[in-house]
Amino acid sequence: MEKRENPIEYIIEHVSELDLLGRVRVFFRWLFLGCITGAVVGVIGTAFYYAIIFATSFRKSHDYLILGLPLAGLFIVFLYRLCKDYEDKGTNLVIKSIQEGENLPVSKAPLIFISTSLTHLFGGSTGRESAALQMGGSIGYNLGKLFRLKEGNIKIITMCGMSAAFSALFGTPMTAAFMAMEIENVGIMYYSALVPCVISALVAQGIGKVLGVSAEVFTVNIVPEFTPYQAIFTGILAILCAAVSVAFCSILKFTGKTYKKFFPNPYLRVFVGGCIVVALTFISGVRYYNGAGMDVIEMALKGEAPYPAFLLKMIFTALTLGAGYKGGEIVPALYIGATFGCLYSQLFGFDPALCAAIGMGALFCGVTNCPISSLFICFELFGFKGMPYYLLAIALSYTFSGYHSLYSSQKIAYSKFHNKYVNRKTL
Repeated sequence: MEKRENPIEYIIEHVSELDLLGRVRVFFRWLFLGCITGAVVGVIGTAFYYAIIFATSFRKSHDYLILGLPLAGLFIVFLYRLCKDYEDKGTNLVIKSIQEGENLPVSKAPLIFISTSLTHLFGGSTGRESAALQMGGSIGYNLGKLFRLKEGNIKIITMCGMSAAFSALFGTPMTAAFMAMEIENVGIMYYSALVPCVISALVAQGIGKVLGVSAEVFTVNIVPEFTPYQAIFTGILAILCAAVSVAFCSILKFTGKTYKKFFPNPYLRVFVGGCIVVALTFISGVRYYNGAGMDVIEMALKGEAPYPAFLLKMIFTALTLGAGYKGGEIVPALYIGATFGCLYSQLFGFDPALCAAIGMGALFCGVTNCPISSLFICFELFGFKGMPYYLLAIALSYTFSGYHSLYSSQKIAYSKFHNKYVNRKTL
C-alpha cells in the first residue's frame, strides 16, 4: 500500500520552489513603486488635463488665436532645440526605451507638457493621450533611475508611468494598464508588469478623480440583439475601419516625410505647416478639425457629424503633427472612427451611437495593434452591453489592418496571420 506524503513535509520540501517570501517581497516593492509612480504621474497628468481643458476653452472663446499657430510652432521648435532634442521621436522613443533600454531624458516630460498645451491653445489638430504616454513614460523611467533599479525593472516602471498618465487623463485604468504592456511588441504581453501597471493606473485615476478630472464616458442606448444580420453589418464596418486606419497611418508618415523633404529646416517646416493649417481652417469655415475634437465625437454619437469629418480630421492631424507640432494621435483616431461610424450609420440606416462606438474601437485597434486594450476601452467608454459588436469589430480590424501602425518602433513579434515568430517592423 502506497504511503501518502504528509502535506506539511511536502510544503517544507518544496518551499524553495514556492519562494513565498521572495514573491511577497517583490509584491511590496512594486506596490510601493506603483503607488509612487501613480501618485507623481497622476498629479502631473491631472495638471496636463486641466492645461488642455483651459487651452481648448480659451481658444474657442478667442478665435483669433489660431492665427498665432505658426509662431507657436517656432517657439516649440526653439524649446526642443534648447533642450538639445534635435530629432524628437515622440512615443517611438518610449517604445524603444522599453524594447532596448534607450535613455528617456527628464526634459521630455516638461517639453511634451508645454508643447502639447501650446499646440492645443493655438488650434493644432492633435490629441493628448499619446503625449501622456510620452510624459508618463519619461517620468517613470527617471523615477527608476532615481531609485537605482536594474534595467529590466526600469522598463517595468516606464510602463507604470505610461499607464498612470493615460489613466489620469482619460479615466480608463483597465485600458491604461494593458496598453502599456501591449503596445511595444505585437503578439507579446509583458505580464511581469501587470501588478505595478494596474496599481499605478488605479492610483493615478483615483488622484485624478479627487482633483476633479471627469472620466470620458459616452452613452450607447440602443444595442440590438446580436444576430447574424447584425454580425454582417458589424463585420463590414470593421473591415472598412481597418482600411481607414491603414490610410491614417500612411497619411501621417507620408506627410511627415514630405515636409522634411521640402522643408529640411525645422523652423521653416513648422511655420509653413502652421500657415497651411490656419488657411485650411478658414477655408473649411468651421473649427471642427482643430484641437482634439471631443465635441465632434459627441456629435457623431448623435448622428450629427458632417459626412467628410473623418477624412478632414486625417488631413488636419497629419499636417499638424508632420510639421512638428506636438500632441497625440489616439484621440484623432477615436474621432476618425466615430465620424466614420456615423457616416456608415447615415448611409445604411443603423443606430449612429452604436456605429460610432464600433468605429472608435476598430480604429483604435487598427492604428495601435492593441486588441485587448481596444476591447477594454470600449467597455470603459460605452459599457458592456455592446460586447459582441466590439469583440467582432476589434478582431476583424486587428487582422485586416495588417502590419501598419502609428508607431514605427512597434515590432510585430508574432504574425497576425500564422502561428509563427516573425519579429518584423511595422509599416
